[in-house]
Amino acid sequence: MTRLSFTRVVAFATVIAATLSRHALAQGEVSGQVSLLEPKTNAKHDVASAVVYLEPVSKKGARYDRPSGELASASIAMRNREYVPHVQIVRAGGSVEFPNDDPFSHNVFSNTSLGAFDLGLYRRGQTRAATFPKAGVYAVYCNIHSAMVSFVIVVPTKDFARVAADGKFSISAVPAGSYLLHVWHERTPEIVEQIDVPASGLRTIAVTLDTRGYPTMAHLNKFGQPYAPTRADRY
Repeated sequence: MTRLSFTRVVAFATVIAATLSRHALAQGEVSGQVSLLEPKTNAKHDVASAVVYLEPVSKKGARYDRPSGELASASIAMRNREYVPHVQIVRAGGSVEFPNDDPFSHNVFSNTSLGAFDLGLYRRGQTRAATFPKAGVYAVYCNIHSAMVSFVIVVPTKDFARVAADGKFSISAVPAGSYLLHVWHERTPEIVEQIDVPASGLRTIAVTLDTRGYPTMAHLNKFGQPYAPTRADRY
């Protein structure tokens, strides 16, 4: 009886190991190249601010777990009247802290329909945070300094990548399946295309973003009004 039980345990362990092995083999790298088509007169060459992420077409088995560990939280500092970094990534449901490193006050806010927030006015050395409930792009401004802008890219899964300065990106260990490929850059409309990722991965993605029609428009303050020209960015 003991030998029979042991045999069954060994057989069961063998099946589990084979299943895990097949699952591991069914994950591959998704990588490629992002290029910017820019005006010749004022090309910025800022492809490194682009973000790529994958959203499973079928939600069954998707990695939509609650954020913990990697990108459950992030930080954007306010320094020299700038948000640092200019683009930040966080998982859906995660939070971002906004520490004030300047010797004057800031008022962080976003009027996005995904989840508007207003952190109010606070001084140097203080930190306040906002939660980002839904996947998408959140433009973040300061109600005091009109030139301050940052973007929080909220991703729904673990499959994402920042684009490198040479335009290359790579997402490792992506399970085989159908995905919506999201490619975002602040000076172009977001590109969303369906791709099929085989077990061996997909390493031939090439995306060109056309920035030539990017409109330069001043954003409004948190009340939906233009910034007062007599006080904007004075302190």
